[in-house]
Order: sequence, then structure tokens, then C-alpha cells
Amino acid sequence: MSGVWVFNQNGVMRLVDGVEAMEGCRQGSGGRRKVLVHTTSNEIITSYVVLERKLYSLGWEHYYDDPDLLQFHKQSSIDLISLPMDFNRFKSMHMYDIVVKNKHSFEVRDMMM
Repeated sequence: MSGVWVFNQNGVMRLVDGVEAMEGCRQGSGGRRKVLVHTTSNEIITSYVVLERKLYSLGWEHYYDDPDLLQFHKQSSIDLISLPMDFNRFKSMHMYDIVVKNKHSFEVRDMMM
């Protein structure tokens, strides 16, 4: 029997499998999850198509070094943004990487579910 014990809102503990536990961690406590927001347009990034458009407008271009990653490079810097190919695996650590490299264009916010 493997998994993680979690408490629900009523204080009842139950055993969940690894996938469900990871989903709970991604959402955070209280049904919240992190979202990447383009600050100029106040648009939530919901796909790589949307993210690519925003990054291209900021001077980022595709970097084709690793076939397992979606990567972007800016010629005016040494920065490299590396993302998982599947948007469903796009986590807060990737969001914060984008924010650090584009301080005035993106931010990470908590979103109630």
C-alpha cells in the first residue's frame, strides 16, 4: 500500500495515490493553483501558443538544442528558458524562471479554483 495521506476540508484523512497527490500539490492548499500572467495584457497563459506569442514579442526565439524540451533564447543575453514539451507538465518553477528572465512582463499569481 503506497501513497500519501491527505486531509480534506472536513479534517478526514484518506490515502491517495501518487498521481492524485501530485495534483493536490500542484493546486496547493484551499483549491489554489499558480498561474503565469502576462502583466501588460493581464492575460493568463493557458497554452504554449499563447506563451510563444508573448515571448516572441519580447525578442525571444526558439532554440533547438534538446528535442525533449521547448527552449527559447534571447540573442541579447545568455538566458535560456527550458520548458517541458507537454504544457500539462508546466509547473510553477517554470513560471518563475520566465518571470525572473522577463521581470516587467510576467508574474505568477495564485488563482482560486
